[in-house]
Amino acid sequence: MKEYTVTIRFYEELNDFLPKDKKKVAFTLCWKGKRSVKDLIESLGVPHVEVDLILVNGISVGFDYIVQNDDYISVYPVFERFEISTTTRLRPQSLRTPAFICDVHLRKLVKYLRLFGFDVLYDETWDDKDLAQIAAQQKRILLTRDRQLLMRKIVDRGLIVRNTSPQKQIAEILDRLDLWDRVNPFSRCMMCNGKVAKLYNNTEEFEKEKPRIPPGVLSWCNKYYKCTQCGRIYWEGSHYEKLTKKIETIINQKSNT
Repeated sequence: MKEYTVTIRFYEELNDFLPKDKKKVAFTLCWKGKRSVKDLIESLGVPHVEVDLILVNGISVGFDYIVQNDDYISVYPVFERFEISTTTRLRPQSLRTPAFICDVHLRKLVKYLRLFGFDVLYDETWDDKDLAQIAAQQKRILLTRDRQLLMRKIVDRGLIVRNTSPQKQIAEILDRLDLWDRVNPFSRCMMCNGKVAKLYNNTEEFEKEKPRIPPGVLSWCNKYYKCTQCGRIYWEGSHYEKLTKKIETIINQKSNT
């Protein structure tokens, strides 16, 4: 069986997945038998969905490229904030399409993403197979802290969430995917992910929903909103003010992520 020797280097945040002696340096790999560059990359613990550009001897290649002896391989992360449209990309479309699905361990992040107005699916009963299938079928970005989940072949959109604090996680996602200009607070229901619309006073719909609103709130509040999916009623009370402060705090992290 033929022996292969290559030199490979990973750039920027892809180094998060590598052992200390392989971070930010070119290193040599040796093995026997043919293998694709995707298989080679994931054998080192780097999920393919975190990769957006592979150069072999200075030429862009796809994941199905069969590695040749003496190749020099450069592997780059998601380039959402850079224009590389003239270079072959490895996913069918940009991750800037902000529709997500989160695994069971990111429940708090789900609420923050919805608070910021993003479409996020979540169900604590979904296993890894369910998450991968839904992400692939609905073209959603799969967010997880489990790198093995993102190595499933059918997943082509996804990110490993590095931070453990929900507030830092949302800032991380918005920064890495350059989605700060897509933020639209309070436009999604934090409970069910449905879109939130204004519930206008003195309308037939308002009169129908009025019994669900506490009398004390009706005495001072003039602005109401309703989830178009689950019917939940929202208004700008003390909870709204607390959430607004959280949003402001997270947005202030933009320059620090």
